[in-house]
Amino acid sequence: MFQKVLIANRGEIALRVICACKELGIRTVAVYSEADRNSLHVRFADEAVCIGPAKSSRSYLDIPSVISAAEITNVNAIHPGYGFLSENADFAEVCQMSGITFIGPRPEVIKLMGLKQRARESMRNAGVPILPGSDGVLRSIEEALDLAGQIGYPVMIKATAGGGGRGMRVVRGADELPSLYSQAQSEAAAAFSCGDLYMEKLVENPRHIEFQVLADLHGNVEILGERECSLQRRHQKVLEEAPSPSVSPELRNTIASALAKAMRDVGYTNAGTVEFLMDREGNLHFIEVNARIQVEHPVTEYVTGVDLVKSQILIAAGMPLPEVLGSPVTLRGHAIECRINAEHPDTFAPSPGRITALNIPGSIGVRVDTAAYTDGIIPPYYDSMIAKLITYGRDRDEAIARMRRALDTFVIEGIHTTIPLHQKILHDPEFVAGDFHTNYLSKFTTKTK
Repeated sequence: MFQKVLIANRGEIALRVICACKELGIRTVAVYSEADRNSLHVRFADEAVCIGPAKSSRSYLDIPSVISAAEITNVNAIHPGYGFLSENADFAEVCQMSGITFIGPRPEVIKLMGLKQRARESMRNAGVPILPGSDGVLRSIEEALDLAGQIGYPVMIKATAGGGGRGMRVVRGADELPSLYSQAQSEAAAAFSCGDLYMEKLVENPRHIEFQVLADLHGNVEILGERECSLQRRHQKVLEEAPSPSVSPELRNTIASALAKAMRDVGYTNAGTVEFLMDREGNLHFIEVNARIQVEHPVTEYVTGVDLVKSQILIAAGMPLPEVLGSPVTLRGHAIECRINAEHPDTFAPSPGRITALNIPGSIGVRVDTAAYTDGIIPPYYDSMIAKLITYGRDRDEAIARMRRALDTFVIEGIHTTIPLHQKILHDPEFVAGDFHTNYLSKFTTKTK
């Protein structure tokens, strides 16, 4: 087992990893930017190292600084959390070369999963359903026009190294394809230093479903059910739940079997998430793999009883998956997560500043993952999420009732938050009925920029 782990992240996920390490008897090292000097992850880690100024490119994304902090504190492993360097294959490779265990997939697997077209090919070869689209990287606008004509408009052009909606364009006709192709290529090159694009058939108003994967170093793979992630704004998730109200046990088992084979075939290890779109007929189509822990992992933890972060650490230390899990995984009950962001609930304008008052809800079936505290500063430099509110119930109705109660007693003053938006969602008849898709949130806002 590791003696000391460095957490290459900040905020609530850094605290989450610290808690998991404490339960395993592992010492922790926090890294922080100058803007995060007074953050809770710095306070609760056993050691802390400042790695640079507020700008993430000079701190949390600065690989030499992170590795230097790891070396001077003599850690055995690095947990990257999510975001920042979590899916950076070069960082994972540098860790490997430095004799430090990267708590995540191997560098070559991260590279494979990061190239979305290559990931599509791997999934198709294992029998996982994928959307009609290009067999490889598009080589020209002419090739894109020909393929779009074959599969039919509308289509989606995507960056092979994309994420967060960048390098992505919806094309509804041949007349607009050339300009949108060029826009996507330029945006992808600027964002990812790679302008390669591929094409998929567009699914109108889909549901977004993702499956949680755990895989060890010994060839064992476990699929821990799915999460419903359709409530999004500009491709950024707002609310998640597990299990999905739209996935039947038969569909769950079919996809899980194909995914287990696919992840075993590519040599996947540690935690990962496989994302799908569901069409109006209830068919699932693979879109991408996230080779890391997800923000919404707590809903899966609730319905499976599996501590995913501890599992990551144990797997990286070489423990076989049957020993990590202890017993067969079964799904029980229902869990919902609301992402509480420092944003105006109607316009989504960022709202950094000082928290002047804070009341965190509790009682049975309620969990809050946060690094916020009274008089704490929400800086303008990073992601706007300041808390994750998770509720659990014997069924979806009870989870909804507990979320309504928890939202009503969650008080954050001094800044705007998205709590009022979540209150609207939790009382909306369509949400309660489980009848929604990825464009659902447009009904609550007049401004989406």
